[in-house]
Amino acid sequence: MERTLNKHLLAIAISLTLTACAQSPDDEQTRDITNVEQTSSPELEDGLSADITSAELDSNSVTSDDEAMDEFGDYDEEYDEDLAAVLEEVEQGEGEYGVPGVYDPFEGFNRAMWNLNYDYFDPYLARPVSLAYVDYTPSFIRTGIKNFLANLDEPASMVNSALMLNGEEAVRHFNRFWINSTFGVLGLIDIASAADIRKPVDKQFGDTMGKYGVANGPYFMFPVYGPLTLREGAGDIVDGLYLPLSALNFWQSFGKWVFEGMEDRAALVNQEAILRDSPDSYIFTRDAYIQNKNFRATGGNIEVLEQEDEAYLDDFMDEIDEY
Repeated sequence: MERTLNKHLLAIAISLTLTACAQSPDDEQTRDITNVEQTSSPELEDGLSADITSAELDSNSVTSDDEAMDEFGDYDEEYDEDLAAVLEEVEQGEGEYGVPGVYDPFEGFNRAMWNLNYDYFDPYLARPVSLAYVDYTPSFIRTGIKNFLANLDEPASMVNSALMLNGEEAVRHFNRFWINSTFGVLGLIDIASAADIRKPVDKQFGDTMGKYGVANGPYFMFPVYGPLTLREGAGDIVDGLYLPLSALNFWQSFGKWVFEGMEDRAALVNQEAILRDSPDSYIFTRDAYIQNKNFRATGGNIEVLEQEDEAYLDDFMDEIDEY
């Protein structure tokens, strides 16, 4: 939508420019004729000189209009080339964005929502409620709730692991779900971990799309909810189609989000100093979020540096040692 809007605005600007160009020769002609009348000698003050000057001005006007129309006709091609260059910078982590995959076209809105969350919602609601829940809720109740909610995500993680061609993790998600659902009282007790079937990192459909080259898309910061990309939002909708998540109504899904959010927020207390000391807390949060999504899209595997990169790092470290 933003691309179409920008395109229309630029087209209107170019049209106004052309209109100004079409009107300018008359003014220019008037100024030139005045200058001719003021500076010409009597021999040049005849009708033939005036006709020649007028013909030259008309010719320049036609040439200027033709060039302007040619420029307007080539606008679509130039716009597509500029857009492709921007998207390439996003993918390479160059230009305006320093992290690969970051695309933040609504930064003004996002910063306003970040300030709302960071300055008001988090310190006065999310943080104190989350810490109170963690501090005063008996640990066995918290553990039971965490296990139960995590068990609901196992089928979606199983499907996404299979789509990412990770058969081992898909089998582990499947075994964990049926064992905990059957012997763990609907997932309240993590019997599978006790049986040494460790829980892999949850896989979402957004991660699956990322593995096959789908970009993160625009980045959004929503009040209360927090950060989200277009790819992740679409992936969450798909994940919600699998049982048992599809059986939850709105309030049950909201309760799941609240309990998981309180646990996640409480776990970030130790990282608050890093965020507080960062030059730009919004950029820090956005880039860390996108880096996490990029990492998950690789299946949770860190890409090994190529030999050229390793050689460059070795040379760089050698230069440091020389000082």
